[in-house]
Amino acid sequence: MTRIDLDDLPPKVAALLTGAQAGEEIVLVQGGAVVGRLTAGGPQTATEPEPPASPEEHAQEVFEQFRAAIEEEF
Repeated sequence: MTRIDLDDLPPKVAALLTGAQAGEEIVLVQGGAVVGRLTAGGPQTATEPEPPASPEEHAQEVFEQFRAAIEEEF
């Protein structure tokens, strides 16, 4: 998961992101092309952390991330 600190963004961008209503879609555009989409969520409440993934699940996740990075590059 990628984490973006809103304090590192220009104030206008941070305001747009924090002002989005739950379920509202935010489209990321660069050079006139859509490069990503975000869907705003509601306020987060404290939940119990997920149990750690098994070694097999972790290895599969790492492999999928590696494969996706390679596919994006080529």
